[in-house]
Amino acid sequence: MTREPLVCPACASTHELDQRFCPQCGMPLVYAGRTGVDQPITERHERARKVKPQYTEGDLVRVARAANQAEAEMIQGLLLEEGAPSMTRRSAGFDVPDMLAAGPRDVLVAASGAGVAREALLEAEIIEPPSAEVDRGQAGRILTWLLGAVILVALIAWIGLELIV
Repeated sequence: MTREPLVCPACASTHELDQRFCPQCGMPLVYAGRTGVDQPITERHERARKVKPQYTEGDLVRVARAANQAEAEMIQGLLLEEGAPSMTRRSAGFDVPDMLAAGPRDVLVAASGAGVAREALLEAEIIEPPSAEVDRGQAGRILTWLLGAVILVALIAWIGLELIV
């Protein structure tokens, strides 16, 4: 059975197990402890250590849409580096088991991590800034007003022509 070396707490020099005091500074030596404590045990353990607990609360929110499973996993890795855990699901209408890795995926995060996730995705240029997205409701209202204005102008022009003739 091998033991970890002894270490001086003052100068951090390592020594043999038969010594009790540091020859340089005279401090009592201590066991170095288990080396590699900061090293993850498994890949799952390594991934879990990256998650920041403050980004795990709330309902799931969609932050990105990926074209396929590989792209979704790349986005998940990017979000994990920021500390935001995520999950993927097949997008609605593409949830046929025969498609396997094909088809679009939604990337979801907890509501508390949505802001950080969107910032990371904006920085990586995976999603567009909110100002570039068109609000469909607002676009519909503008189109309705324009159509109404065109009809009103046409009606005025038609009445004007009828009065002249």
